Amino acid sequence: MPLSPHDERHLIHRIGWLRAAVLGANDGLVSTASLIVGVAAAGSGRPEVLVAGLAGLVAGAMSMAAGEYVSVSSQADTEAADMARERSEQAAAPEAERAELARIYEARGLSADLARQVADQLTAADVLGSHLRDELGLQEGLAARPVQAAAVSALTFAAGAAIPLGTAALAPATAIVGTVVASALVMLALLGTLGAAAGGSGRWRGAARVLVWGALAMAVTAAIGRLFGVVTA
Repeated sequence: MPLSPHDERHLIHRIGWLRAAVLGANDGLVSTASLIVGVAAAGSGRPEVLVAGLAGLVAGAMSMAAGEYVSVSSQADTEAADMARERSEQAAAPEAERAELARIYEARGLSADLARQVADQLTAADVLGSHLRDELGLQEGLAARPVQAAAVSALTFAAGAAIPLGTAALAPATAIVGTVVASALVMLALLGTLGAAAGGSGRWRGAARVLVWGALAMAVTAAIGRLFGVVTA
């Protein structure tokens, strides 16, 4: 169904979960594929490769969840502190806060009289919301959500890591490295394309940037694994 001229679907509201999802899936895919490639290149058998990959999946998913939760919780705490301070300032000096809001609108190009009128009307409608939005840049749709970020990161990491792990389980024993690398590169290109499309950016650029770093990570770990296998042989 075509959108009417007044229907708008902005992509910025996806930024919270999209960032966590793309980071989690990319990290799970790259880190687990690199780990499997490194262990396999060192001459380890399939059981050792699968144990290492599974351990990497579990540890990585938990680490991603914990890291996202702590990071986004810190952001949420900062936002809550700013909101509390703004409430206090509103109670202590409402006229000064209204004048501050008017100066913000005037700096954006409104005349002094119109800026005061806008400040008066917005203050009457939602005094805290107007200051949070226009003074502090806080918006409800972009608020920090620690639990959501942690859950999305863990689940997408596990989903990304399951791809090279499953590939290693099904690939011929003599072709684990090549098969995992090939499948990981294909999925990285797909992931980069989907992430770019969801975020409204260029698909080729999105695919290229994850492919380059993913290929580099797997090449380095393969070289280290090969070197380790030669040294210990």
